[in-house]
Amino acid sequence: MTVTAPAAARPFWHALMPPLFVMLWASGFAVTKLGVAFAEPFTFLLIRFVITAAVLLAVALAMRAPWPRSWKIVAHIAVVGVLLQAVYLGGVYAAIAVGIPAGVSALVVGLQPIITAVVVGPLLGESVGPRQWLGLLLGLAGIFLVLWQKLNFDVGHLGGIAWNLLGLAGITAATLYQKRYCAGMDWRTGGVIQYAAGALAVLPMALALETGHVVWTRELFIAYGWLIFVLSIGAVSLLGWLIRRGAASRVASLFYLVPPTAAFMGWVIFGETLGPLALLGLAVTVAGVALTNKR
Repeated sequence: MTVTAPAAARPFWHALMPPLFVMLWASGFAVTKLGVAFAEPFTFLLIRFVITAAVLLAVALAMRAPWPRSWKIVAHIAVVGVLLQAVYLGGVYAAIAVGIPAGVSALVVGLQPIITAVVVGPLLGESVGPRQWLGLLLGLAGIFLVLWQKLNFDVGHLGGIAWNLLGLAGITAATLYQKRYCAGMDWRTGGVIQYAAGALAVLPMALALETGHVVWTRELFIAYGWLIFVLSIGAVSLLGWLIRRGAASRVASLFYLVPPTAAFMGWVIFGETLGPLALLGLAVTVAGVALTNKR
């Protein structure tokens, strides 16, 4: 039996881990914008997935991490990898590459808890109450406010939103599938399988839709280093650390802070601005997601 230490007995740095996780997770949207300036989105993802799979393979072998016991479980993990790495990240990368601001992209895919609770929940026999419906309406209203002044509704921006919605569908499906079929996956060996499956999934997209041209600059190496080591390994490990220490019920609430944090980083790094109406929409959407998941 694992005994959770009283709050007073925990080291002070434990309290710093949740905000650190939010900052790391939100940074992925800003760093992605930095990276896709020098490589097309699916080519950029393909290289990231191959390197990440190789790094995690070395980590798994060095730590003697357990591998799945059957090929059926491997297949389930691979499906999650395609949905999470290829569909979700592919949608986000493509959206940011065509000019969708980092904060707006984070906000759209941040609707995932609402979609899961309100739309997918009934399909799984879960009841949806008035609070969830109100959260859905607030979330959609907030998105409308953000997009109303921020985006030009031309073909490029509408295509970017379509890519974001595809990413939203991918992370929603991946979350449900992983909960059902591979909840006990080891993050090291499971990560190897997921990123390898993601690489195989984006390879045809990169070959068919892109030129494969990459401008190898210092900024690109920084983006790869951050996304691979800080996010794919560091942030995911930190997430597991938070869950193991009894923070599972509070981890979902951390994701409410990701869109505004990503918007702030986009403003600091790239000068992306959100007007008063968009900031109001950001707050309304975060409140809607929080309301939907309130217990």
